[in-house]
Amino acid sequence: MTGNSFSVVLISESPEQTFQLGVSIGKILRAGDFVALRGELGAGKTALVQGIAKGMGVPDVYAVVSPTFTLINEYPGQVAPLYHLDVYRLAGDADLIDTGFDETVSQTGVTVVEWAEKIADFIPAGAISLAFTYLDEMKREIRISVEQEALMQRLKGVVF
Repeated sequence: MTGNSFSVVLISESPEQTFQLGVSIGKILRAGDFVALRGELGAGKTALVQGIAKGMGVPDVYAVVSPTFTLINEYPGQVAPLYHLDVYRLAGDADLIDTGFDETVSQTGVTVVEWAEKIADFIPAGAISLAFTYLDEMKREIRISVEQEALMQRLKGVVF
């Protein structure tokens, strides 16, 4: 991230802790927020999204799964809809545009993208970025970065 970015590094000891981090983040998200998730396969991105959905009040009747083949899943949240994208299988920018990405990324919902490193040029300014790094079989380093101080203030007290 460039400019005046703010970041914090957290350590998750388990998928449950990653889920709970997601719950905390989901509670502070608002319509128009964009969350970019980066990291290797199995690093915990989907567990975090499941927690975000819980924190946003997505009803338990919805199974929050990675939309690897459908590319975009939409879930009804209490404050705003949750748009969950998995761009792992995209071959390039044209594929992203064909998904309806421009319509999905709007002020009406919260957008969370797994494999955001594949669409770096399309991540809007002001996104919340989470980078997952394996430390061992269960433990992950999660670096949370934002470029807006106001957004970091929303995260403080809930996440750290």
